[in-house]
Amino acid sequence: MLDIYPAIDLKEGKAVRLYKGEMQSAKIYGTPLEFAKKFEEMGAKWLHIVDLDGAFKGAPSNMQSIKEILSHTKLQIQLGGGIRDEETISKYIDLGIARVILGSVALKNRDFALKMAQKYRVAIGIDARDGKVAVEGWAQSGEVEALEFAKEFQNSGVEAIICTDIARDGALSGINVTFTQTIAQNSGIYTIASGGFANQSELETLAQNEFISGVIIGKAFYEGKIDLQNSLKNFQKA
Repeated sequence: MLDIYPAIDLKEGKAVRLYKGEMQSAKIYGTPLEFAKKFEEMGAKWLHIVDLDGAFKGAPSNMQSIKEILSHTKLQIQLGGGIRDEETISKYIDLGIARVILGSVALKNRDFALKMAQKYRVAIGIDARDGKVAVEGWAQSGEVEALEFAKEFQNSGVEAIICTDIARDGALSGINVTFTQTIAQNSGIYTIASGGFANQSELETLAQNEFISGVIIGKAFYEGKIDLQNSLKNFQKA
């Protein structure tokens, strides 16, 4: 069984999906709140939100949409994008966000990320291109190896790692299972697979993997490649 995280990427107040992390590829699907309500009606327990504008600007940029979802659903939300300081983390947690995702700031300042994980429910986003961690809304590829980065969070307060192969994100080409499993093994932390989820049969593969605990489903839902309600019923953890 898996924790299934339907995804909403926010850009200028709209629900969009990107192709391989490229902002100019954004395809608008509709209103974030309507999708959040739909996911809840289908039986989702969690919602994965990325503030794309925030990721590029380095500061929250879609607060109104996030507040609306928090006010009108009971979904547990994990949120990333532009979270770079404790003030922002605290603000989101106070609003009712269940788990914040630290990406660029965790790479630049490991000590800060580890300290925040002792105080708040924190996930680390490891977004990799060719095995190297990318930052600043995936606009820049760094020199840090993703697997080495994952090891730094062993035995820490970090609650989850979200592992994304950027080359597959939004491409419907399938999760990079080997990469995700290796991240999980190197960190010893609850690991969520992300990037390229394709179809129903892939859920069966992921559910049988003892190292992968969750999966983020985005474009496969928006493009009608998966019966999400049925998937939530049959694969979601009780």
